[in-house]
Amino acid sequence: MSELSVNHLLGIKYITEADIQLIFETADHFKEVINRPIKKVPSLRDITIANLFFENSTRTKLSFELAEKRLSADVINFASSSSSVTKGETLIDTVNNILSMKVDMVVMRHPNPGAGVFLSKHVDASIINAGDGAHEHPTQALLDSYSIREKLGDVAGKKVVIVGDILHSRVALSNIFALQKLGAKVKVCGPKTLIPKYINQLDVDVETNLRKALEWCDVANMLRVQNERMDISYFPTTREYTQQFGLNKKLLDSLNKEIVIMHPGPINRGVEITSDVADSKQSIILEQVQNGVAIRMAVIYLLASKIKHHED
Repeated sequence: MSELSVNHLLGIKYITEADIQLIFETADHFKEVINRPIKKVPSLRDITIANLFFENSTRTKLSFELAEKRLSADVINFASSSSSVTKGETLIDTVNNILSMKVDMVVMRHPNPGAGVFLSKHVDASIINAGDGAHEHPTQALLDSYSIREKLGDVAGKKVVIVGDILHSRVALSNIFALQKLGAKVKVCGPKTLIPKYINQLDVDVETNLRKALEWCDVANMLRVQNERMDISYFPTTREYTQQFGLNKKLLDSLNKEIVIMHPGPINRGVEITSDVADSKQSIILEQVQNGVAIRMAVIYLLASKIKHHED
């Protein structure tokens, strides 16, 4: 298969295992490019990409921008906090204004779940969802699974536990979909108050004991507690959360095997993981960041090649 089955990347839910494998193979190629002295490829010289961030995001935005520039695309950046959205302009108005500038692709982060899907129905551009509320964050899940494949050779058959605030996490949901499509076994672990009710329908087991979860898994993906998404308190204190669900070096070293530690960032050091775990040789957190650029290059490149076919 040489092209994606979709014209947008709205969520992992909407893509196939073959799509994921194609993205990974394309990312392998771009990873070589990134490690060359001249890091740019002229692939997308005639493609214009608008980055629409209606919600703060430093790392994801930088990663996408870097990917776009490495591909030689024209980039328009748009941050809503500093724009007319605060004056009550709607998503559609904003987008129509941007499309009148002849944009081929839109990378969007938005606080409302489903914003990307809504946009894709009203706009003649390729949409990449860079996070919609607590719903999906597909490129993060792709780079996470890609990093597991790089470290362990394959994702199929691996046991992955996602630890922490599952309820407010778009990373968790996208990761569950991606890992299952690639044949991994998934568990979630965290305080009962932070495990969503729908989790059982996704064929995912819940483990409330961190040690047991770690003894079971090959890979632990440690999420941060999303305090900014919580309007009520879901656990008594940060200290208690850390005692029950924080990963420290002592606990890591006491396991009878070496597991891989991941984190989507930004890390609350000393809360969900201690610094010595984040910086240990079992951690692939920095590799995830590097892989993020290659994965985003792959997604943008593959979607852009579909746009080009339409035009040809």
